[in-house]
Amino acid sequence: MRKHLEFAEKAFVILGLTFFTGGFGVGSSPITLTPGIIPGIIITGVRYFIWATASLIICLEWKKSLITARKDIFIWILTPIILASSIWSLFPEFTAEYMREVWQMTAFALYFAMRFSVKEQVKLVAWTFTIGISLSIFFAVGLPSIGKHGSDHPGSWKGIYDYKNTFGSMMVLSSLAFFLLPVKNFRGRLYKWAGFALSLLMMLLSTSKTSLVLSFLMILILLLYRKFQWRGKISVIFLDIGILIFGCISTVLLVQWVSLLTGLGKDPTLTGRTQIWGSVLTRLQESPWLGFGRGAYWAKGSKYAIEAGQAVSENFIPPHAHDGFIDLALDVGIIGLSLFLVSFTIAYVRALKQAYAAKNSEDVWPLAVLVFLALNNVMESYFLRLANVYWVLYITVALSVNQRRRI
Repeated sequence: MRKHLEFAEKAFVILGLTFFTGGFGVGSSPITLTPGIIPGIIITGVRYFIWATASLIICLEWKKSLITARKDIFIWILTPIILASSIWSLFPEFTAEYMREVWQMTAFALYFAMRFSVKEQVKLVAWTFTIGISLSIFFAVGLPSIGKHGSDHPGSWKGIYDYKNTFGSMMVLSSLAFFLLPVKNFRGRLYKWAGFALSLLMMLLSTSKTSLVLSFLMILILLLYRKFQWRGKISVIFLDIGILIFGCISTVLLVQWVSLLTGLGKDPTLTGRTQIWGSVLTRLQESPWLGFGRGAYWAKGSKYAIEAGQAVSENFIPPHAHDGFIDLALDVGIIGLSLFLVSFTIAYVRALKQAYAAKNSEDVWPLAVLVFLALNNVMESYFLRLANVYWVLYITVALSVNQRRRI
């Protein structure tokens, strides 16, 4: 009976992670609901089933929940501010209507961190993407009208996700999970490296160049952290070497970003991102401390969104700022962004210590997730926008790093 319950709970987590990745063939939020693989009414049912189940378990195990939640108090200061942002929002009804997404992501993340060790988390993320890759191949090959883009990006795979860049981003996470997956035997190693190779192949088929570059940088960084671990006092030297190597790589990338991006076939202005950033940062001065309310800046009919789009070209309205940190400031202002940065810094320092002292591959997972989120949100908005797996994983990692191993 116990084994059946454990299997059911793991299946529930995989269902939840698949939902938050947007793996049901539609946007993971009703804001972007479009016809997809599964009817909207079923997706809504799944949404509330995940939310209700996670919340129920949190309530039933409230003591353990409190112990887990106490590991990062800044998240619990930031969350009420996000939830209250409909009060000062440009579009209060819009912000309030989709505030349930914040509840859903937070509840599931707290549940995930409370019930599973980091080792189990990596395994479940890998299983989630095993299913995602398998279904993506099925639809791209068998039903290309669903699994591939049409005239907008001919031939590019999007699998069971809504867009090729989303697919590519998910495959970066997949590659990290498989790369750090703990295995003990030949069959496990075969599964691990097959999953890693397929993740890279999916990135190629998605034609998402950003994902390929990001994946390369992430693996390079992880290899560095796994190579140079704490070895007594000599660890200080290894740490300095790591920082030096990382600094050299970062300098080259930052200095040569224009030529690098041009070489990849992209506009030197990051496809209009710099114009958008200039516009929104100017407008942020109108409400710097608390922002404009979650998602309100880019809501339909927002004059600010129209203005930001006109800075790039006529009749263009961007869906977000293409930078997660800027969008977080637009949502909850400097106060909210500062709380997040403090939370992130604390989690990062803990994850860095754990990575350097790692005895097992999964011990590097928290650091991998945090570095990925930081790099990924420089070019795209993947923190609070919609209901997404990024915010779920951030809270989960922040509450899980340096936890005592339960298995």
